[in-house]
Amino acid sequence: MGKILVLGGTRFFGKKLVELLVEEGHEVSIATRGNSPHPFGSRVKRIVVDRTDKEALQKAMQNTQWDIVYDNICFSPNEAMAACDIFEGKTKKYIFTSTMSTYIDLGAELKEEEFDPYHYSIVAGESNDFSYGEGKRQAEPVFCQKAQFPVVAVRFPIVLGEDDYTKRLHFHVERVAQGKVISFLNMDAKMSYILSDDAATFLRFAGFSNIDGPYNATSPGTYSMKELINLIEQSVEKGAKIALVGDEKSRSPFAVPNDWYMSSEKAEKAGFQCQPLQGWLPMLIQKLANKLQ
Repeated sequence: MGKILVLGGTRFFGKKLVELLVEEGHEVSIATRGNSPHPFGSRVKRIVVDRTDKEALQKAMQNTQWDIVYDNICFSPNEAMAACDIFEGKTKKYIFTSTMSTYIDLGAELKEEEFDPYHYSIVAGESNDFSYGEGKRQAEPVFCQKAQFPVVAVRFPIVLGEDDYTKRLHFHVERVAQGKVISFLNMDAKMSYILSDDAATFLRFAGFSNIDGPYNATSPGTYSMKELINLIEQSVEKGAKIALVGDEKSRSPFAVPNDWYMSSEKAEKAGFQCQPLQGWLPMLIQKLANKLQ
């Protein structure tokens, strides 16, 4: 059994990852600021630390050795560089939670090589110096170019689930049910998604397989915004009110001007298969709709 550190891990798919690892019998520690409760009790060790404070993190990691470190809360190149320094000689493998937003241009079937972190110019900075996407886009090259340990950069699309604290899918189901307008930029645009259960399972796979480098982790299949809304209309038994011009309050979190979805080919060749989108998204929408009744 492994000795595993999870930076973050008290919410959403991070929590599911910890549950998976604990159930398998691994010795799991979670490192957080301690602001949020966790459901693991004595099954995990808790390290209270602010990972953005390099000195504090370095002190907390003194005299530690890990088989795998999972980093769910790295949002800047400076945080990534600190991790490369602190964990050198302390971990056999490092799993960095990245994002589809690393791809600079929108597009269909985006493949890993379309953003090359091994040759991207690094600009130092903190998370508040960058957008979310650029912060991750700068962190990936730091890990890929500077780390002295194997790193997997897991590029997630939008992660969905009943327990999604951002409530992005909930937003659409609730507004259709309530007869409120939702505004989009392009109803024909398609996007990538992954179920939170699969996100956790992929992270586990990334840690225990022999892969390294960037990997897309996404469900095969797509829905256009129009098709997504049709699924919601069927579940709530009500027609949606859609606008192509709207304000911040009505704008969909999925409002993109063009297709934006990733290829799952590389992950599948490595041996991981996410659940097809058509197999779980309609059921998730129905569950959310049922909760409104």
